[in-house]
Amino acid sequence: MKTVRLHSKGPEVTTLCEILVRMGYPVMVSDVFTVAVDEAVKSFQSDYNLVVDGIVGIKTWSRLFEKNSTLTQYNDKLLSEQDLIDFANDYQVELACIKAVNEIESSGKGFLIDGRPKILFEGHIFWQELEHRNIDPQAYVRPENQDVLYKKWTKKYYQGGSREYERLAKAAALIPGLNLTDAAHASASWGVFQIMGFNAIPIGYDSMDSFVGKMYLHEREHLTAFGCFLKTNNLIVALQNKDWDTFAYRYNGEGYKANKYDEKLARAYQKYTT
Repeated sequence: MKTVRLHSKGPEVTTLCEILVRMGYPVMVSDVFTVAVDEAVKSFQSDYNLVVDGIVGIKTWSRLFEKNSTLTQYNDKLLSEQDLIDFANDYQVELACIKAVNEIESSGKGFLIDGRPKILFEGHIFWQELEHRNIDPQAYVRPENQDVLYKKWTKKYYQGGSREYERLAKAAALIPGLNLTDAAHASASWGVFQIMGFNAIPIGYDSMDSFVGKMYLHEREHLTAFGCFLKTNNLIVALQNKDWDTFAYRYNGEGYKANKYDEKLARAYQKYTT
């Protein structure tokens, strides 16, 4: 694993945070090595008789993996090179394009270390899903629900990792006596390519349960969902033409420029063509 420390950013940090949370250290799962993560790492190093420097190098990674022997339990759910080759051939897109999207959009593994698919719950989408079901979301706006039900997008309530499942479960149980599981599932993005659940039926799945069940199986199923999304939303030509601006806009939304997704995709593509 790559050595990471305060202010590092990347999928390695996300994995580190997941492990720390699993071990009971109070951090939020993200790809940024924050001060809180630094403090948790130093606590871990102190607890397990390591040099307390906040640097997660080979010794600290080794001890983390030693204390979490199940971390490799779900490695058989991961994408292979051949999976990407087959996908590129099926969709007549350069392999370098698929690898670029895989790198930039997936942010690492599509599964948590406990084997569940990675999700991110969106409370503003949940608001819309309630409206689609003729439920007035405003009637359920209360301080205790503010982290799962809000009208406008915000990342304020993101928890990351397994804690996103806690938010999802809270949303599903928002109204006593009413099963909102489908609405909650529709309000989360799923797997390697973070396909929003509300896309499930439009891109060809029989039901929300069918889509979610597939997401639990393998990153290959995440790739299949990505392909269905590309076809349904006519994005294959954008990839074939390396039109990163169009692809990023239609895949990531209007905020893609602020996050420089088009530039990141272009750079990743160049890397995989050399």
